[in-house]
Amino acid sequence: MVHIVYCDDKGEELNKILNGSKTMVIRGAARRKIPHSRVFKDEILYFMEKGTKKITAKAVVTDVQNYVKLSDEEITKTIEVNSNQLQLTDKQKERWHKKCLCLVEFKDVEEITPLDFEHQRNMDDWLIIEKIEDVVVGTSIPYNYDKSRF
Repeated sequence: MVHIVYCDDKGEELNKILNGSKTMVIRGAARRKIPHSRVFKDEILYFMEKGTKKITAKAVVTDVQNYVKLSDEEITKTIEVNSNQLQLTDKQKERWHKKCLCLVEFKDVEEITPLDFEHQRNMDDWLIIEKIEDVVVGTSIPYNYDKSRF
């Protein structure tokens, strides 16, 4: 599987990924939600900055940490322990202060020739697809949530 990861434009998340200071992304929710338990080592992450409709970078997953039913203290500790890799702003720390967390570490970041993203209705900030062409203008297919169900 491959993953499309929306990067926070206000937190300059994609710039941090490209300059190598950020080597981990986080997603969280009150209960298990994509990508929790759906990302695996050696899969490919494609990154796009929120609002651009351009996929501009990719990387390889090296490690994944999934957490459920965390207490407030455990959430804070998990984010703090991984803070060097996450490079979160205070606003992002607040946003991701959730009971269920998924932390995805990656390596081998590379800029790619920008791909035009075919946005469809009801897409989340993390998509799981078979191949990148499934969401690229000209080769896209209707997105379904089969891979996103628990």
